[in-house]
Amino acid sequence: MSARKKLFGTDGVRAVAGTFPLDPPTICRLGSALVDLLERTGQGARILVGRDTRESGPWMERALARGVRAAGGEVVSAGVIPTSAVSYLTKTHGFAAGAVISASHNPFRDNGIKVFSPLGVKIPDEWELEIEAEVLEGRGRLPGHETDVPFDPALAGDYADYLAGRVRVARPPDGFRVVVDCANGASSAVAPGLLGRLGFAVEALNAAPDGVNINAGCGSLHPEGLAARVRETGAALGVAYDGDADRALWVDGDGRLLSGDHTLYVQALHMKEAGRLRTGSVVATTMSNMGLERALEARGIGLVRTKVGDKYVHEEMVARGANLGGEQSGHTIFLDDLPTGDGLLTSLRMLEVLAERGGSLAGLVEGFVEYPQTLVNVRVRKKPDFAGYPEITAAVEVVKASLGREGRIDLRYSGTEPLARVMVEARDRATVDSCARLVAEAVRRHLGEKH
Repeated sequence: MSARKKLFGTDGVRAVAGTFPLDPPTICRLGSALVDLLERTGQGARILVGRDTRESGPWMERALARGVRAAGGEVVSAGVIPTSAVSYLTKTHGFAAGAVISASHNPFRDNGIKVFSPLGVKIPDEWELEIEAEVLEGRGRLPGHETDVPFDPALAGDYADYLAGRVRVARPPDGFRVVVDCANGASSAVAPGLLGRLGFAVEALNAAPDGVNINAGCGSLHPEGLAARVRETGAALGVAYDGDADRALWVDGDGRLLSGDHTLYVQALHMKEAGRLRTGSVVATTMSNMGLERALEARGIGLVRTKVGDKYVHEEMVARGANLGGEQSGHTIFLDDLPTGDGLLTSLRMLEVLAERGGSLAGLVEGFVEYPQTLVNVRVRKKPDFAGYPEITAAVEVVKASLGREGRIDLRYSGTEPLARVMVEARDRATVDSCARLVAEAVRRHLGEKH
């Protein structure tokens, strides 16, 4: 289908909780529409639901369950749990679909709903279009009375057991300390215990969620406190998760922040050396640094780019037969383990490499030199095709001609926020900043919010 989606973005439905399309009636309709779709495709209608720690999560879960039941479906709750756990449990426990109530790294007032297929992968665009057509047309059954959603406390343990069994982490040396920033989110109840179970000395920061402190000055978007704590304690590594724990970023022993590109670099080299990197290539997105591409090329590893969104990374990996992919933002997919990004699994995989190779994280990434890069976000009042604005396209072409093969520009809309994102990278900072400013100003003049 070529129709443009109206409710679903790059990572499900997102909005301020309580406002359209995340108001109770619309959430109910979405639940009913999901069941109708599953029944049309012969999947059954038993649905697993998980959520992060936002205060809006419980009532949204109940609203979704009302819609599911009104259409004849059944709902089981896994409670507060990482997004990737719902992916794993949906597939292994025979659910027809999984739904996650989370807005990932967004502030607590926002929330979202993303849906997984019976195989544990994010549903395709075609399914999203069918669901939103039913929701927007107001079709479906009127929801019944609100009731509690059955909760299965064993599900989180099943997920943690699976992760622990997937890695072979040698007992860490004495004094090997890990600091984790749980962003007051879904990893708070899982990550510290899982790492401790594997023998690591763990200090957990921001692991006391209260419904409103998720991502508040902490986690993967605000790693400054984590970096300071790593330096203070002499820890070997710091890990920053986001609210739903589907991504992980790093702080090395010197307090330097490392991105998902560094994860891909370390894992690609390690997997190639072990003979486990299928196709000899890695799948990334248009946002990954050009320095990563050059560093992998120098070691005989290809880099394939796709559009932003771990869903699209997964689709490209499957199409190419690759088993490693991810995003600069910290989503990393190890397709031999899980079909979606998992911050906890990524942590274990990085610790596995450190334990096997010894040395430091800084040492593992020495061969990867990042190009200077900037990302400018421009708030927009609408999201039309950029091609309809000659001044914007002309600015992009001027930048492309200026950069040649020694840089890149990527202009796109955010899939979850009212933003146009201008990414530029080149060999020197001055060029990066001037090129980004040129394009951002053109976008702002034509599409920016009016004040």
